[in-house]
Amino acid sequence: MPTSKPKKRFPLVAMLIETFGFSPALASVVAVFIGVLSLLAIIWVVQSAPPRTLVMTSGPEGSTFHRWAESYQKALAKHGVALEIIPSGGSLDNLRRLRSPDSRVDIGFVAGGLVKDEEVEGLMSLGSVAYQPLWVFYRNGGEIARLSQLTGRRIGVGAAGSGTRELALTLLKSNGIEGAPTTFSELDADAAAEALLKGELDAVFLMGDSASIRTLRALGRAQDVRLYSFTQADAYVRRNAFLNKITLPRGSFDLGQNLPPEDVVLVGPTVEFVAREGLHSALSDLLLEVAGGIHGRAGLLQKRGEFPSLVERDFPISDDAVRYNKSGKGFVYRLVGSFWVASLINRLLVAVVPLVLILIPAMRLLPIVYRMSIQLRLYRCYRPLLRIERETFGSLTEERVATLLTELDEIEVAVKGLKVPASFADRFYWLHSHVSFVRERLKAAHIGNVSK
Repeated sequence: MPTSKPKKRFPLVAMLIETFGFSPALASVVAVFIGVLSLLAIIWVVQSAPPRTLVMTSGPEGSTFHRWAESYQKALAKHGVALEIIPSGGSLDNLRRLRSPDSRVDIGFVAGGLVKDEEVEGLMSLGSVAYQPLWVFYRNGGEIARLSQLTGRRIGVGAAGSGTRELALTLLKSNGIEGAPTTFSELDADAAAEALLKGELDAVFLMGDSASIRTLRALGRAQDVRLYSFTQADAYVRRNAFLNKITLPRGSFDLGQNLPPEDVVLVGPTVEFVAREGLHSALSDLLLEVAGGIHGRAGLLQKRGEFPSLVERDFPISDDAVRYNKSGKGFVYRLVGSFWVASLINRLLVAVVPLVLILIPAMRLLPIVYRMSIQLRLYRCYRPLLRIERETFGSLTEERVATLLTELDEIEVAVKGLKVPASFADRFYWLHSHVSFVRERLKAAHIGNVSK
């Protein structure tokens, strides 16, 4: 008699049947479940990859903010991340772009003290990265000891959209200067500096968010221009919590010519590195690593290692920044040189480890549960079988024997209807033999009763 060829099954299904004794149906269900989990894990690994492009809002070209952005662009490019730089009018423009849901901006620099009543929801700080001094240059014609002495003068307060303008107007207002007879000019930094040198303005307020180093140095070396020293710096700092007292050492512009000729006291906010919530944690770590290299060096106005700083100011500090500050880069990123390879390994670990933690206990538990379910089916047949066997030890009437045989037939039908895996074949056939054994005992009891 020809034997039927074994049915070809998916390897995982066949393995589950052979290893755990699952039925084909259960093995198929488990295989599908494992397949779905694996597919979901793969989808998550792909979709959770950090983007390869970031968009930064900087400041006007040539400004300190823009130079920083270019440094970030070069550093990130070494790790395979492209940084698109969008020039802006300064801190206020940056803040507006970061808050706008329609802009593509991911990160940007914002000088402190600009938020005020504006919402910061959806934004987070990766830390403060530098001091941002307010430079006030004025034409020679007598030393100015207080800003109130600028009353009635022509003052360049900074272009619209710059942090310079907001801070300048705030400080001038605190000195009672809000308009006529004082004239305010909103020329950009370069145009305002040129107007000051030509005598068209009497004083200009400049900050690094909108002014270039070239412009600041040019004014610092100019013969007819002086740099204002905040004699009331302590009072400004106490009245405006976002300000810092900063000292510019003598000779900072030119040691040979000793420019400036004496220490100059400045005031200014710190600059926060602001990002939108949802910035990928791997990119956050990379940005903080780059920030340490760019802003951590000693400078004219800061000590080595003073920045980046995680002091909370206008924006809540990012949880990723707090974690990075405590423990640095993750183990995989320290071990693997390539950012993208490390990111892939890290995501694979995040996806695979939970999957393994779910599957291994499940694979151990499922066979136990399955075997128990098979055993319970067999036990359901054994219970009435044992009861019938017990009755064979007593005296039975013909009617009772007939009744018990009928019940035994029902048990046999139930046994034949059982579907069990090959690993339970021995118990299945034992049950068959036990049914036959009880049937023989009933027949023997019936014959005994007839012979009596």
